[in-house]
Amino acid sequence: MSEKLTARDIMRFKKEGRKIVMITAYDYAFAQIVDQAGVDIILVGDSASMVMMGYRDTRFVTLSDMITFCKSVSRGVERAFVVGDMPFMSYQISREQAVRNAGRMVKEGMVDAVKLEGGKEYVGTVRTIVDAGIPVMGHIGLTPQSAATSTGYRLTGKDADDAVKLFEDAIALEEAGAFAIVLEFVTAEVAEYISHHLKIPVIGIGSGPGCDGQVLVLHDSLGLYGKSPPFSKKYVDLASIAREAVSRYRSEVLEGLFPAEEHTKHMKREEFEEFLKRVRTLR
Repeated sequence: MSEKLTARDIMRFKKEGRKIVMITAYDYAFAQIVDQAGVDIILVGDSASMVMMGYRDTRFVTLSDMITFCKSVSRGVERAFVVGDMPFMSYQISREQAVRNAGRMVKEGMVDAVKLEGGKEYVGTVRTIVDAGIPVMGHIGLTPQSAATSTGYRLTGKDADDAVKLFEDAIALEEAGAFAIVLEFVTAEVAEYISHHLKIPVIGIGSGPGCDGQVLVLHDSLGLYGKSPPFSKKYVDLASIAREAVSRYRSEVLEGLFPAEEHTKHMKREEFEEFLKRVRTLR
């Protein structure tokens, strides 16, 4: 396994023209799997709110929840750079609140960086967290924390006004010290333009192939979540495989086929006979 990646490495990949691979994870077991698969960045996303906790959107996962998910993932990672999502209302109230909670994500959640949603309106917050020594990944375009109640889950960058705002937000985040930006559900032309004109990596999700890297929600890619967005891709139907496995287990238990002899351990015969001799006097 190679040495653990840093924010500097992620930025270097862009300069080298190397695509950046990012995927989510939320627990120790899957963190080990995706790390061993060679991804560059593991995002402990606030998508845990839906795929791990069953809420309808990202707003309901708490900071304490995210810290638990983050430290579970971080303990399973050797190489990948781990980024933790700052959940809804963990950074919006004040810059002081934001840097305090980002610090908790690092100290308690053991992440390498934090990600927060928003453009120019959060430039001061990003700069404050970066000044505290914590790398920050920005997130613009479709921002799920606000989309649920205000903007809606819509494609962004469809007209010139929207595209200009996205570009201005991206430039502002770069100037504030963000080491990378996620562009979610942005038209491919605008996403490619922003990627080309920023010095820092731009990682797309539903934003076309012209970004410096791509990110997917793990449960979408593995077929474990039934409400995946249209821009995701399912690489395997793991839900069906898991159901089949559990169904076979159920059948074998009902039929007395499991556990079989190879799954069973026995006492020495003399010990069992001694056991029988002793317990006969008890009942």
